[in-house]
Amino acid sequence: MFRQLIEGFSHRVPSRCAVCHAWPAQPVCEACVQTFAQPRPRCRTCALPVLSGMRQCGDCVLHPPPVDQCLAAVDYAYPWSGLVVDFKFHQQPGWARSLATLLRSAPWVEPALEQADRFIPMPLSSNRLQERGFNQTLQLARALDPTKVAPDLLLRIHDTPPQSSLSRKERVQSVQGAYACDPLKAAALKDARVVLLDDVMTSGASLFAAARALRAAGAAHITGLVFARTE
Repeated sequence: MFRQLIEGFSHRVPSRCAVCHAWPAQPVCEACVQTFAQPRPRCRTCALPVLSGMRQCGDCVLHPPPVDQCLAAVDYAYPWSGLVVDFKFHQQPGWARSLATLLRSAPWVEPALEQADRFIPMPLSSNRLQERGFNQTLQLARALDPTKVAPDLLLRIHDTPPQSSLSRKERVQSVQGAYACDPLKAAALKDARVVLLDDVMTSGASLFAAARALRAAGAAHITGLVFARTE
């Protein structure tokens, strides 16, 4: 698996590893991938790290999320947190291919991608899209498989404050009613298996709000898929 992962990270033009600065290695060298991207046990419905042998965290047992499963490649920690910031905010859309390679290599992700009818990236508000110039999650979805990407089924119908500035309770409240499915295209979701994709998952409020909109439109199976998961 790691050999395939490293091959996916390779490019024709040599450069330095973005983590340890080894040369040549673009964008992340084999040693850093092996050190910082080892799989770990995660809750099957929110992707939080759990003890070995556990299937779900206590919160998901008490309050089942609106997804059938949730998968994550890495923790939102060094070095991936810095790379995601560069990807999103420092005009690095070219990182999508490398992050998608790592995401595809995480446990259970490949079967979820193969079984899905559609990949649905989390939409950005018009203001954020204008600020960044691109939707990083859409780029990530296209790098996974452009033939399954459906960017126009799920809509962001109103803007919300940056989630990082809010408490967990405020995050849940802020995204209520923030997402809806296009009524003219919602028939495509009837009985469909979908992968709902985001770059980072913190509380899960945004992802779960979007999942509820997809479920209401008739999606039969929803996999939440994120590159990085905060602890």
